[in-house]
Amino acid sequence: TAISVILAGVLLKMGTYGILRVSFPIFPDITHQLLWYIGLFGMINIIYGALAAMAQRDFKKLIAYSSISHMGYCLLGMASLNTMGISGAILQMFNHGTITAMLFLIVGVLYDRTHTRNLDDFGGMATQMPIYTGFVTVAFFAAIGLPGLSGFVSEAFVFLGAFGVEMIRVLTIVSTLGILLGAGYMLWTLQRVFLGGLREKWNTLSDLNSREYVMFVPLTAIIIFLGVYPSAMLDVMNASVNSMVKFMQDSQV
Repeated sequence: TAISVILAGVLLKMGTYGILRVSFPIFPDITHQLLWYIGLFGMINIIYGALAAMAQRDFKKLIAYSSISHMGYCLLGMASLNTMGISGAILQMFNHGTITAMLFLIVGVLYDRTHTRNLDDFGGMATQMPIYTGFVTVAFFAAIGLPGLSGFVSEAFVFLGAFGVEMIRVLTIVSTLGILLGAGYMLWTLQRVFLGGLREKWNTLSDLNSREYVMFVPLTAIIIFLGVYPSAMLDVMNASVNSMVKFMQDSQV
């Protein structure tokens, strides 16, 4: 679980950060030529990752594929090469780190108690572990992009920024299917694991302990805070994003 959290929260961002911070400024001409392909890979990430997540029966694999899908939004926003799209992509990198880290921790808590990740083995966990279910619901809804939680803001910025660029407008429209698919597999998972009748073998499961509260409370606070007040991060990144966008636009002239 710890390695999964580090991978999702930190290491996955190294690729998109490297492209945005190193590749774009060094190769501005090639970047402009390949923008459509960057958007295409973003769209494939979003749709294929969501479809792969929907097909999983292993809880951790489902979260892993959903993580891939959500990183596609970063690529799509970067392909816009405008302030709104790139700000959305950078914010999505951060939000993905907090939301997906929380999702992997959620799987770890359940696996630690049951020693299985098979979604078909569960059901009715909300009855036995109500506080845990509350944290799960926040994380799932943030991953879906529910307004008021951090995932909504970054995805909205990505789509608004990318839709304004005629070259990748069709890719952006197709990519919105990722929101529908994401809601599908997340709500389906919520229903299979936490709703319905509780299996007798899980009658002895305990709810969260103090160590798990320490993990979940700060991540939940960040997700809600940035959903309500995204300017806390956007204001910090605006100057550097504007500078990079101007450089990229000037290089095309």
